[in-house]
Amino acid sequence: MSLSKKRKKELQRLQQSAAQLWEAQQVVLAGASDVAREAGRQLGHYNREHIAPVVDEKYHEYVAPVVDRVAPYVDESRKASKHFLDHRVVPVVGGVVGKALSALDAANDARQKFTGHVAPVAPPKKKRGAGPVIALVLGVAAAAAVLYAAWQTLRADDELWVADDPLASPDAQ
Repeated sequence: MSLSKKRKKELQRLQQSAAQLWEAQQVVLAGASDVAREAGRQLGHYNREHIAPVVDEKYHEYVAPVVDRVAPYVDESRKASKHFLDHRVVPVVGGVVGKALSALDAANDARQKFTGHVAPVAPPKKKRGAGPVIALVLGVAAAAAVLYAAWQTLRADDELWVADDPLASPDAQ
């Protein structure tokens, strides 16, 4: 099926206007990128010159005196808490655990004397839970995803279009 000369000219004009529009869009996007970059730079300057000094001044005016006033009490309470834990809580918990273990040992000794023999301790049965299976499935899925991503990256695809020149328009034929 061939096109008439009139349709070919219309298509050629349409392709030219699309190319001009593409070039104009690329120029506008480059300008917008420059404006955004400059706005970020100016915002950084404004922050350093106006906002940071005010924040620093207000911190030193309101927060620093309170911190300086409260710091000795915080340090003192930290030391008291550490002393309480080290000298009261840990020894009591250790004593309770020790007494429980010694009571358990005494009960085992009494049972052995009463029965006259030592009860064999059976090793616990190993149960296979769902954790290793789930981990194996997730590992296989992750490996498959990595291999698929590598394959997609490295495969040759003639249908992919990558512009060599950012101002060049794609062919509209």
